[in-house]
Amino acid sequence: MGRFSPSSCSSLASVSGASVENAGSAQAGRSPAVDPGPTVVGRETETAEIMKRTAADRSHGEVLIVEGDPGAGKSVLLDLAVRRTRRTGHRVLRAVGSESEAHLAYAGLHQLLRPALGELDGLPARQRSSLQGALGLAENAEAPDAMLVGLAVLTLVSDLAEPAPLLVVVDDAQWIDRASLDVLSFVARRMASEPVTLLVGVRAADVLPGFDKGYERLEIGPLSGDAANRLLDEQPTRPAGRTRVRILQEAAGNPLALVELARAAASGQPGGSGVEGPLPVTDRLEGIFARHVKHLPEATRRALLLLAATDAADAPVAARGLPEADDTTWVPAERAGLVRQDSAGISFRHPLVRSAVYHAASFEERRRAHLALAQLLDEEPDRRAWHLAAATVRPDERVSAALLETAGRARRRGGHAAAAAALERAAQLSPRRADQARLLAEAAEMAVLTGQLGWVEHLADEVRKRSDDPALISRAALATGQLMTMGPHHTAAFTLLARIADEAADARSPRLPDALAAAAVVRYYSGEEVQRQRIETLLPHMPDSATGGGLRAWVLAVSDPTGAGAPLAPALPQLITEAKDDAGSLTALAIVAWLLDQTSLAVGTFDEAFGRWQALGPLPAGLGCAAGWAYLEQGRWAEARSVAAEIAAVASQAGLDHAEACARALEATALALLGEPADARRNAEQALALVDPLESRSVAVCARRALGLAAVADGDYDTAYAQFRSAFTEGGDPVHYHVSYTVLAELCAAAVRRGRREHAAELLERSVRRLGTGMSARVSLLVERGRALLAEPEHAERHFQAALADEAGEQWPFERAQTRLDYGEWLRRQRRIAEARPLLTGALDTFRRLGARPWIARAKAELRAAGIEADSVAPSAITELSPQQQQITRLAARGLTNREIGEKLFLSPRTVGSHLYRVFPKLGITARSQLRDVVDGTLPGGEAVGACRR
Repeated sequence: MGRFSPSSCSSLASVSGASVENAGSAQAGRSPAVDPGPTVVGRETETAEIMKRTAADRSHGEVLIVEGDPGAGKSVLLDLAVRRTRRTGHRVLRAVGSESEAHLAYAGLHQLLRPALGELDGLPARQRSSLQGALGLAENAEAPDAMLVGLAVLTLVSDLAEPAPLLVVVDDAQWIDRASLDVLSFVARRMASEPVTLLVGVRAADVLPGFDKGYERLEIGPLSGDAANRLLDEQPTRPAGRTRVRILQEAAGNPLALVELARAAASGQPGGSGVEGPLPVTDRLEGIFARHVKHLPEATRRALLLLAATDAADAPVAARGLPEADDTTWVPAERAGLVRQDSAGISFRHPLVRSAVYHAASFEERRRAHLALAQLLDEEPDRRAWHLAAATVRPDERVSAALLETAGRARRRGGHAAAAAALERAAQLSPRRADQARLLAEAAEMAVLTGQLGWVEHLADEVRKRSDDPALISRAALATGQLMTMGPHHTAAFTLLARIADEAADARSPRLPDALAAAAVVRYYSGEEVQRQRIETLLPHMPDSATGGGLRAWVLAVSDPTGAGAPLAPALPQLITEAKDDAGSLTALAIVAWLLDQTSLAVGTFDEAFGRWQALGPLPAGLGCAAGWAYLEQGRWAEARSVAAEIAAVASQAGLDHAEACARALEATALALLGEPADARRNAEQALALVDPLESRSVAVCARRALGLAAVADGDYDTAYAQFRSAFTEGGDPVHYHVSYTVLAELCAAAVRRGRREHAAELLERSVRRLGTGMSARVSLLVERGRALLAEPEHAERHFQAALADEAGEQWPFERAQTRLDYGEWLRRQRRIAEARPLLTGALDTFRRLGARPWIARAKAELRAAGIEADSVAPSAITELSPQQQQITRLAARGLTNREIGEKLFLSPRTVGSHLYRVFPKLGITARSQLRDVVDGTLPGGEAVGACRR
């Protein structure tokens, strides 16, 4: 990046991060009020883009990723935004990442929020407690709820932006700890309605979890040839001739390199225009800075090294070991352009300077610096432990123990990555191989929660290198297998998990239930029959304990819901009652209820666990989309789509392709039912592209079902039949043992329209024989509907009546309405018009309530044919709202405040209010008190309340 002006001149500050205004505003007597804004040589476009994002009158959220190579000038642009915002009197929160703090849980968040810690008292109690626990401001009995920590920060940021727009800046984000990044990502996804701008500076080569997809990026590339020459012309000593040509070639448009190579040439350093050899620009710059250091006095070099080893949060304490800011020790370093002095004290002018100072020192010099800092940080045990670790190369039980304690504190605060890193380093410094292996196995288990499969595999491999203990090796391997369940390679995952289960069974290990539970998830995703058989052979070895019994039920239901798992259904209500407040158990039992087609029970249990089942960890573990499918099947489509959106966002950012594919298939199905076939197809095709259909049959069948429903919405029954038929093999067997049967009725309906009645009838009856006594009530009703559609006229009615006889069918409102519509059509064709009308009217009412446009149109057409004009009947206004707006509306109708709604839906109160402001005109109301009438008029009786029980 270029410099600002000759008057602000020769220092590195103009290139690498000082907040220097342009010459006009810097001159005496010039009022800031008429400042036209800062400009940077060669960065006019980038400057304008950032200034547009930080305009003082902004009313909505902005997220911009500013990326570029070291020395490109990201920090300068961010500094400009900070200075401009502060000049307008608006508030800024800022954090700068540091390599040495990357393993300290929530260190970045603490730095960011430090100026606002006094305002935590205004947060709701649960949010405040979780955030204080995460930041180490309070000792919590249990780990802070990750979702509540994110919600607390979102609420705080929203409150801070209440009087005026807020700017949040995170620089060198590649070094921000993972726990803080997860919180920032959570906030970024939810602040669209907040007058908050989040600027994130990151090195171009680094992947930033949570921000690597879905956000606008501003790439800070090399300067143009013209801009590079203009920058050199502004240096105190302008390079010329061959020296200038070489500087331009070696700097490759990097503004920091241009300035520093020009400085090196002017100072007559050895090497002339820079460090010799074909080094990358970053290495070349570090070499230049290192040469500066070599020529400094010994006292200055010691002070610089201590400063380089100091973390940002250490600075207030570490300052006691550094010379005062006005001490002459700093003068040579300041003259050399290595440090700058401001109101905050002494700091490096660029991260590369810090890196050069640190790595130019010998290990013994670095060791002494870290030991000095550790002594100063006696009351900061986590930072002290990492400084001791940095000063240690040989096994040291004392340092290892300190890191183990650090890992424990990080775990309690929800810092999974920090805990795993501390355990890994503790293992490296432990004197005994057995302890090393044990700590590495613990690290692997903790690293699972980061979603970083490569790291978990590395830790498991390190365990194998250090131990022959089968239990430890199995423990680490299980961690790998559990994380692999969320990826696309299910055959490999099952092979690993089955091997672990075999070994655990032989050794009577307590890891058998966990291994089988994870293997069952893989079996569900893959749909592979051989995997079910393998699980079946291992089930007799499961322990009889309460935990073992619960996991046994889970394994049976997940791996074989229509066979061995079917008899579990009657016991579910009691098991759920016994689970009480255990969110993990409630969630698992809700998934079992969904698999066994106890949909109302599943939804109620998910509602009971809501606010916690999402917070079990940062990743969509297990059958994460089950809640969404349960909501969809019960007609709560807005909530189903919200589940899909959250899982898709988290999974995409974590690189968990299979989890993202599951979410996209769910969203595709909802969109098809709503009558948005183009968007449904796009999501379904994305789901199919993310997985191998032979490795992930569940996703493949779900996506094909969505494509079939989209074709039905378009009236394309040839395509619909082909997509529904693909849920079964050529021989008529289900491609997936659970999902395929949900397609039966749709397959029959499409077959009738395309003249394939006999083929569909054969497949239907084959499925009935295969299911036998394990057929659920839902599938039984779908079968009866299919039989009615396929039957000859004299036999159809009894099947229609059977499909509508069981009151349990009301828990699947869309499917029940389809059956009523089919039966009404049949009655009308039989000229039994009076009997057809109430069925068609009931179907239309349900379709209207759900917002199922294609089916609304079909029901209206049938009613017209039956002599009832239904043109005035339109979808309910509430179904026209976004999924999130529907949830907010229903909760507001129950009398919840914006803050209470925000806490339930993980939104800020301002966002809730903004949605309601936009919702009122759409619903044709003017007061909050009218919402209940709207909702009650849209949902029948208790369902309006049921949809909002959360």
